[in-house]
Amino acid sequence: VIDNVNYLSHYILGNEVMVVNVNELATTSVSKFGNGIIKDGEQENIRIWLEVCNENAGRGILPFNGMLPGDAYLWAKFRYDDLLMSKFKDFTEKIYDRQRGYYGKVGDRTVIKNCRIVKDVWIGSDAYLKGANKIKNVTINSTPDAKTQVGEGCELVNGIVGYGCRIFYGVKAVRFFMASHSQLKYGARLINAYLGNNSTISCCEVLNTLIYPFHEQHHNNSFLCAALVMGQTNMAAGATIGSNHNSRSADGELQAGRGFWPGLCVSLKHNSKFAGFTILAKGDYPAELHIPIPFSLVSNDESKDQLTIMPGYWFMYNLYALTRNEWKYQARDARTEKIQLLELNYLAPDSINEMFTAIEIFCTATGKAWYRKNSNQNGSADYFSKGKSLLEEDNAVVDQLEILGEGFENSSRNVVLIKVRKAYQLFKTIIRHYAIETILQKINQLQSDAVGGFVKELPFSAKRNLWLNIGGQLIPKDNFEKLRSDIHHGKINSWDHVHKFYTDQGKAYQEQKFKHAFASLLEISGLKKKDFNNELLLDLIKENTAARTWLIDGIISSRKKDYSNPFRKMVFENDKEMDEVIGKFEDNSFIKFKQQEFADYRKMAGKISRKLTALNVSS
Repeated sequence: VIDNVNYLSHYILGNEVMVVNVNELATTSVSKFGNGIIKDGEQENIRIWLEVCNENAGRGILPFNGMLPGDAYLWAKFRYDDLLMSKFKDFTEKIYDRQRGYYGKVGDRTVIKNCRIVKDVWIGSDAYLKGANKIKNVTINSTPDAKTQVGEGCELVNGIVGYGCRIFYGVKAVRFFMASHSQLKYGARLINAYLGNNSTISCCEVLNTLIYPFHEQHHNNSFLCAALVMGQTNMAAGATIGSNHNSRSADGELQAGRGFWPGLCVSLKHNSKFAGFTILAKGDYPAELHIPIPFSLVSNDESKDQLTIMPGYWFMYNLYALTRNEWKYQARDARTEKIQLLELNYLAPDSINEMFTAIEIFCTATGKAWYRKNSNQNGSADYFSKGKSLLEEDNAVVDQLEILGEGFENSSRNVVLIKVRKAYQLFKTIIRHYAIETILQKINQLQSDAVGGFVKELPFSAKRNLWLNIGGQLIPKDNFEKLRSDIHHGKINSWDHVHKFYTDQGKAYQEQKFKHAFASLLEISGLKKKDFNNELLLDLIKENTAARTWLIDGIISSRKKDYSNPFRKMVFENDKEMDEVIGKFEDNSFIKFKQQEFADYRKMAGKISRKLTALNVSS
C-alpha cells in the first residue's frame, strides 16, 4: 500500500509493505545508510565518525553495519598503534564501494506511517515506523525474529540501529550506533555514542560514550559523558558522570569496569577509573577518583572530610542484588547472533585479578597503618609482610588501625579503607570458591574412567594471566596481542576475520578460564604439585559446599531484610497488603532458582566425591 505519500524516490519496496501518510521517502545519489564511508567525489570531511570515550574526537571510530562492541573498543582504545588504526579503517572501507547511486530499501512486511522525512535509510523486514519526525542516513536492521520499531516524535540522523531495537517517544539520536535488542525511550538523547546489546536508556542524555552490553539508565536528569562503561551497569537518577570543569579543555575521560553502579545524585570528575562492581553512595565527589578495589562501596564523607571505601560491600550486605543481576542478564540476552561470548558471572578472570590486586593493597596499607600507629616511620620497613602477617592471623588489632588508600583520589584528604580485615578473608574465600567451582565443573565434564587421572592432568605450569574486557568478552591479553600481530602482518584482513577471532576465543574460553582458576588456587593457597591428590580434591569439595551454603544464606538474608525492616513495612496496613504489593517472600522466583541450583550442585558434588572416594579405596 502506498497512500498519501508526497514524495517517493529511488526506493526498492518489498512485498506486503505499507507506506501511508509520509512527507518524503527518498534516497540521494550519495547514500551511505549510516556507514562511515565516503562516495566518489566527496571530501574526507564528509565522513561520519563516532567520537566515543572522549569529546575531543581523539578516539573516533567509523561505524559500519555489523559492528560489535569489541570492534568499537579495540578501535577506540589502542590509539598508539597507528598501523592497527589504519587497518581498521581499511577493513571498514573494504565492506563497501565508493560508487554512487545505491537505492534505499524497505524490507518485506515493513510499515511506515505518519512519518515526515525518511531519507537515505535502509530498512530491513518486519520493521514498524510510526510518527517519526526525521530519519536520515540510517540503517535499520530488522527481521521476523528480531523486529525493530521506531515511534512517535523520534529524530535519528547518521546512525545504525541493530536488530530487535525499540526507539520510542521523542528520542534524539545523532552519530550513534545501537547494537541489537537495545532501547531508547522517553526523550533520550544519544549523541556520538555506541550503545551495547540488551541495553536501555530512557529520558536522559548520553554523549561521547562507549557502552558495553547490559546497561540500564532510566532517569531524565542522568548525564553520561566521555566514558567507557564496561557493561552490566546501572545509572541512578541525578547521576552526573563526567564533568570537564576541572580541565582546561574538553578532553577528560572516565573508565568503569563491569557492574558499575553510581547512586542517586552522584557527581564525578574526569579523569576517573573504577574497578569492577564499584557502587558509589550519593554524593558530590570533589576530585578525580581511581578505585582499584572491586566490589567496593565508595562514600564521600563530608562530615569527616574523607573518602571512605568499604571493600567487599556486595558480599557483606547485598549478595541478593549481585547474584540476581547475573541471572537477570542471562534471561534478558535476546541476541539472535551471539558472536561475542559475554561473561555475565561476577566471578571471572577480570574480577578475580582485581581481587588479587586488592589483597596486595590491603597488606601494604595495613602494614603502613601499623607502623604509623606504633610510631615507626622506618622507610625500609616491610609494610607488605607486616600487613599480610596481621591479616593472615585475622588479628583484631587491624580494626583499630586507620588504613589509608594511596592514590585513590586526586586530593590531599585521607582515603580510609574500612572493614579491611573482613574484606581480606572474604576475598580469599571468594577466590578459592571461584577456583574450586571451575575445577569441579571441569571434573563433572569428564567420563567416569577419566576422573582417576584428573590430578595428573592438572595444568601446574599455568600462570594467572592478564585478561582484557573486549566489548564484554573476556580474552587473555596474550591472545589479543596475537590478534594484533596477525592484523599487522595481514593474516587477519577483514572485520569478518576479527569476528571469527571472537568466536574462536569464545570456544576456548572455558579451558582458558579453567587454567586461570587453577593458577589462582595455587597462588592464593600456596599449594604445590606434590600437595595434590584425590584426598585434597575431596577437601576442596567440602570447602566449596560450605562456601556455597554461605552464599545462598547471604542471598536469602539480604532479601529478607526488605520484609522485616519496619521502615519498609510501615506503608502497608498488614502483611497481606505487603504481599499483594511486593509479592510473597516464599514466591521469589530468583531465590527458588538459586535454591534449585544449589540442590543441583550438591548432586554434582556428591557424584564427584563418590568417584574420588572409590578411587581412594581401590588404591
